[in-house]
Amino acid sequence: MNDPAGETPLGPDGLPRCPWALSAPDYLAYHDEEWGRPVHGDDALFERLCLEAFQSGLSWITILRRRPGFRAAFSGFRIADVAAFTDADRERLLADTGIIRNRAKVDATLANARVLAEWKPGELDTLIWSHAPAKPGPAPRTLADVPAVTKESTALAKTLKKQGLRFVGPTTAYALMQACGLVNDHLTDCAARKTP
Repeated sequence: MNDPAGETPLGPDGLPRCPWALSAPDYLAYHDEEWGRPVHGDDALFERLCLEAFQSGLSWITILRRRPGFRAAFSGFRIADVAAFTDADRERLLADTGIIRNRAKVDATLANARVLAEWKPGELDTLIWSHAPAKPGPAPRTLADVPAVTKESTALAKTLKKQGLRFVGPTTAYALMQACGLVNDHLTDCAARKTP
């Protein structure tokens, strides 16, 4: 995924895109329509947080391709519904081939939902967005210019952990920030960078 020459490749429509967006067909729509666009709402942010945690140690394409399975298995990532899952639901999840059946990640998702179910509506949204950088950094010219961790993602991870959430390290927090539009890491020449 490195682009050392600083060239932004052209997509099938002739528009320049981040190189990773063209590495697999599944990435193109995600790149153009979702990644880096602002996401609000507790359930929507809970979904992204969970998916980023499940991605840890895996490629994002694996998660993206299983996203419909994740949504079905976790009741659309509605926090209140997931918080009410029983031991039988946990066993169902651990047997579900439509998701990543990692015991620690499944347990973290259920535990995180139970923590978040106690929060006031909008509290997760407010907390996550309060860690957006005060001003945008320079647009990355190449993938080598995109960080894996920032001081903001480290602070977000610490805050989430302090609140009792699991599987939320600084790298996962930064991936969440990228995916949900808290930062814009589309490359300088990428057409999606200029799209509102």
